[in-house]
Amino acid sequence: MVTEQIRDAILSGVYPPGMQLNEKLVAESCGVSRGPVREAIQRLLQEGLLISVPHRGVFVPELTEDDLEDIYFTRDAVERAALRRIVHSDARQGLSERLLSIVESMRIAAEQEDWAEVAAQDIRFHSELVNAAGSQRLSRLFTTLMAEMGLCLNQLLGVYRGRGRLIEEHEYLANLIASGDAEQLEAAIADHLQEPVETIRNAWEKARQGTAQTSATRAEKS
Repeated sequence: MVTEQIRDAILSGVYPPGMQLNEKLVAESCGVSRGPVREAIQRLLQEGLLISVPHRGVFVPELTEDDLEDIYFTRDAVERAALRRIVHSDARQGLSERLLSIVESMRIAAEQEDWAEVAAQDIRFHSELVNAAGSQRLSRLFTTLMAEMGLCLNQLLGVYRGRGRLIEEHEYLANLIASGDAEQLEAAIADHLQEPVETIRNAWEKARQGTAQTSATRAEKS
């Protein structure tokens, strides 16, 4: 329960990137002793939602472009591994139908411009895909990756607004799974996972330029 409370605080921005966690204050906010908080912190360190800096303490990490690219690189490996198993199984037709149902929920959310729900359905789509491979270890690894992706949720929401073909991409993936075309499926998932990396990188670069321009304007005025 304490782990969930701290995780939610990190992913919602209550504990923002770069913030140092004070064990005593966190325990008070959760209404528990420091023991459960200490155990929760250790678990979140393993998930990558916290980092330990020697002689300084525990912090919420600040993701860089390299971190983001590495997350998607690992996602690509995990999802391709899942697809290689799924595409040769009898379960692919049923999986395709479940994924198309998720795509429809994503479409409705996009029409309502509920981008947080679009993001939730996107994660649900890919989680369903990975879990269909029937590998507990693969699913566990994917869950950890999704937790780390939550650290850059604001940037991801911007990606959803800017990806006009997002729904069509997921629909295409679901239909390819049913067809069993392994070669096209591998190419499609690679393209699907690479685009947001470039989009988020560009968004961060624009944000940096905007910050630099603001600082320069303030310096001129002073």
